[in-house]
Amino acid sequence: MNAPAPRRFRSPRRVPAGITALAVLAVAGLFLYDLAAVRAHRPGMRWRRELGALLERHTPADAGVPAAGALLALAGAGLLLLALAPGLRGVLPMRTERGVRAGIGRRAAALVLRDRAMEVAGVRSVRVRVGRTRVGVRATSHFRELDDVRADLDEVLAVGIGELGLAHPPRTRIRVRR
Repeated sequence: MNAPAPRRFRSPRRVPAGITALAVLAVAGLFLYDLAAVRAHRPGMRWRRELGALLERHTPADAGVPAAGALLALAGAGLLLLALAPGLRGVLPMRTERGVRAGIGRRAAALVLRDRAMEVAGVRSVRVRVGRTRVGVRATSHFRELDDVRADLDEVLAVGIGELGLAHPPRTRIRVRR
C-alpha cells in the first residue's frame, strides 16, 4: 500500500485572516446599520453623505480616480497572492513513515551537507545552498585534482542527501575550483 505523497508545509495564517474577517464584518455592520437608519426615515450617517458628495464631484475622468482604483487592485492582487502562496518555503518535507509528518529547514540541511563535504580530502572550503529542487555546492580545493575532488564530493553528497530522508531528493550541482 502506497503512502500518500508528503505535501509542502504551509504557514498558518489565522491571525491575519481573523483580523481581515473582523474588519470586513465591522464595515458590513456599519453599512447595514446606516441602510436600516435610512429605511427608517432617519438621515444617513455624515460620512456617507460626505462620501456621496465627494463621488459627485470626482468623476472617472479625474486622474486620481483611476490611480486609486489601480492602487486598490494592486493591493488586492498582492493580498490574494499572499493568501495562495505557501508561507514556509524554508522547510523541506521529509519522507513520511507511520503517519508522522516531518520537515527539515534548508539552512540545517545545508549545514549537514557542508559538514559532509568538508570531510572530503583536498577540500579547503565549501559553500552549500539548498533549494527545493537543487543543491548548489561551491568548493575550493588546494592539493588534489579537481575531477577527483568533484567525484568524491558527488559521492559523499549523494549519501548525505539520501540520509536526510527528503521526500523529493534534490539534484546536486557541484563546482570545484582552486
